[in-house]
Formats: sequence, C-alpha cells, structure tokens
Amino acid sequence: MPETLETDAPVNFEVDPAFRADVLRGLAEPVPAIPARWLYDRRGSELFDEITKLPAYYPTRTETALLEQVMVDLPGHVASGGAVIEFGAGSATKTPVLLQAIHPKAYVPIDISGEYLEQSAAVVDADHERIEVHPVVADFTRPVALPTEINGLERLGFFPGSTIGNFVPKSAAALLSHFRDILGTGSKLLIGMDRIKPVDRLVAAYNDPEGVTAQFNLNLLERINRELQADIPIDAFAHEARWADMLGRIEMHLVARRDVEFTVDGQRFAFAEGQSIHTENSHKYGQRGARLLLLAGGWTPLAEWLAPHEAYVIMLCEAHPDRFAP
Repeated sequence: MPETLETDAPVNFEVDPAFRADVLRGLAEPVPAIPARWLYDRRGSELFDEITKLPAYYPTRTETALLEQVMVDLPGHVASGGAVIEFGAGSATKTPVLLQAIHPKAYVPIDISGEYLEQSAAVVDADHERIEVHPVVADFTRPVALPTEINGLERLGFFPGSTIGNFVPKSAAALLSHFRDILGTGSKLLIGMDRIKPVDRLVAAYNDPEGVTAQFNLNLLERINRELQADIPIDAFAHEARWADMLGRIEMHLVARRDVEFTVDGQRFAFAEGQSIHTENSHKYGQRGARLLLLAGGWTPLAEWLAPHEAYVIMLCEAHPDRFAP
C-alpha cells in the first residue's frame, strides 16, 4: 500500500472535484487505481483516436467493418425518425454510418470532454443537415438529462468500441441498467463487445510498438500534475498491459520503475519500485457471457452480428417492460 502523508499545501478548487476525489482516494487504496474515465481529457481523447488507427489495435477496424454489415439489417429492427443517443461519443467516427442507415430525426452525443465533443458534434451537424444535433457534456456513468427536444421520439442508444469492457461485470451490469433508466422502457441499444482471442494479439493491441498507448496511459499523470498541483515524475512510471486470464480482461497499469515519492493536491504519496496504479480494464466476453451481461442490465438481446472468426460482436437489445414473474 502506498504511504500517504498530509501537508499544509494549498488546495486548488478550480478543478473537477470528482477528479480530485477519485485521484486522492485511488492513490491511497491498498491496490492503487484511478477510474479509466479520467484518461479522457482533451489530450487523452486525441491520443485514443491515434490508437484506433494503429495496426495492432484491431477493435476499431473490426467493429467498423462489421458495422457495414449491421447497417444492412438494422432498418428492419429500428424505425427511422427517432433519436440516436451515443454514450461516450468522442470523435463520433463510427456514427455517420449509423445515421445514414436509419435516418433519425435527432442525434444526441454524450461525452465528458466538452471541447472535444463540441468539435465532433459540429462535424456531424454540418454533414447531416436534416438531423438535429444536441450535444450533452456529461459523465454518462452519472445521471444525465436528455434534451427535451427528443421527447416522444423512439430512442436508440449507441455504445460502440467495446467500452462496456472497461467496467468490471458488476459495474457493467449497473451501467447497462443506468442506460435503461436514461433511455426508458421500449428503447433499444446497439452495443459492441470484444471477444476472447489469443493472448499475444490482445496484449499487442494495448501495448503497441509505436508507444501511443503508453503516451495515453502516462498522460493521466500529466493531467494530475497540471490540474491537481502535483509533482509526479513522469519518467518514474512505465506503461504495462497485462492479460488476467481468470478475470477475462486486459489490464493497464502505470508501474513504478523505482522508489518514488510525490505530492498531489497537498497530500504526499510514496510508491516502491514495482508497485502500480491500475488505470483501465478491457474485459473480453464469450457468446453466452455477453448475453447474460445484457440481461443482467435489463436488456433483452434481439439480434447479434459476428465478425469473421467471431473476433467481435455487435448486439441489438431492447428494454422490455419488467415482468411480474417468469
């Protein structure tokens, strides 16, 4: 467990209080960990976009190709003229193919990075004149108020990129239930999930030879230094990707390369060489596991599309009314 020492240094109240609370609590935990959502400041979002274009990072290419197949069938399952709500929209690179397939009346991208969201929403708005674009700056893991302009429209949630894999199964089921609360009974959800595959391919996707994923992970420390008056020596930590077989997930860590001490927002921490800060998970699901996860979150699977060699799956599900009994 890292050592923590209180100091009398001033506190910076201009930053997101949730970010401060998560960092200070996470660094003091017996197993230090910081929620993955804080990886996505502006620079983090830019680096992640670079990651999706790397040769080793297969999920984006695989899902994008599979979406072309999905969009042939999707109009038979989803009516036009509704609203598409995208959770964690980022640069919205996969969104145009969906909008062109089902012709919604409105598009609501939700993302925690406001400046980045504004730019990507403006691009979608310019390219789709007949679609009303209503960006919402919010953390989709927390309560989100959807724009009143989409009241009365059928709703399709869009959650691509296997982002659900960033959450441990208990939290993933809770998040899916949260999406159900946001979208409402009768809504649908289109979601991408990565599948289990050879370990060497999995690890390579999260530890690319170009080092972009390492920059992405280390950028979290840069953000902490910038926003929380910290003095973390960045070169004292190294990016590491691990496959945890029993848990069915890739883990990203920032591992101390030597004994190191630093201060964050007036609180002192000490890490021994080899200790790590756990920053992200990417769970991989088998066929039945994916379906059970959706059911646990209150979504009934309706259809699924598999990439070649079952490397990736996109699933459509519906928030059916709760039943009194089996």
